[in-house]
Amino acid sequence: MAEMARNPVPYEDPTCSTHISLDDVGVKGQKATRQQSDASSQEPKRVYNTIAHIAHTGQAYILTGQGVARVLRLVLAFLLHNQLLMSNLLFFVDGQRTLYTTILAAFPWLKALQIVLDWFHLEKRCKEELSRALKGREIRNSLLEELLPCLWHGCVDRAIARLQAVEPLHIKDEKALSDLIGYLERNRPYIPCYSVRKQLGLPNSSNRGEKANDLVVSARQKHNGMSWSKPGSVALAAVTALVRNGEYKRWFQTGTLSFAFSASG
Repeated sequence: MAEMARNPVPYEDPTCSTHISLDDVGVKGQKATRQQSDASSQEPKRVYNTIAHIAHTGQAYILTGQGVARVLRLVLAFLLHNQLLMSNLLFFVDGQRTLYTTILAAFPWLKALQIVLDWFHLEKRCKEELSRALKGREIRNSLLEELLPCLWHGCVDRAIARLQAVEPLHIKDEKALSDLIGYLERNRPYIPCYSVRKQLGLPNSSNRGEKANDLVVSARQKHNGMSWSKPGSVALAAVTALVRNGEYKRWFQTGTLSFAFSASG
């Protein structure tokens, strides 16, 4: 309990907080030419869209664009337009290093800004790294049974100590084990006590952003072997977001947006 209480990530009041989930999705990139070449056997490049799902008091809005920095500028504009910059801002992320620095660089003056590492990505990373690091499934699963409860309760020190205590005879790849320890150290400020957040009814994951990605990009652009140019993918995602936000009629009739919540969270 004492270690849980020392967890540095605070708890927010949902009535005066804005939750922002960021997620990237890649679709098959369209070749510049259909002409066969030596490079034709290579994996096609991907076209990426970034989706931001903004939720506040049960309402939601979806923003889309190419690149986290561009989408964060749209997020900033939306927050300003809706007078939400003074609310407590929580960003839910999947653990990419560049995401943290980009978010903090976009809002350098804000003190009421928190970043929360998505629980499902944290769990996935632990499973993947331990599969690489340890000899055999049984040893991996046994360690996961100890490690994941520590992290679920926000006890990062205890989780790291357990990893450091792994017997050498069980280690297959020391670098993978070291990478996981470094990952936990690096993300310490963003790993909350997930169990308490769940009891308080607070979100623990960026699944809203991932769901928005499914609705705005994946559902249309990831099927039937289709490939996309950058302008085409981004344009279709933008139109789909207009529909999800209830903005499409206004946009096609007037070329303007209300830029306000209209969808349910």
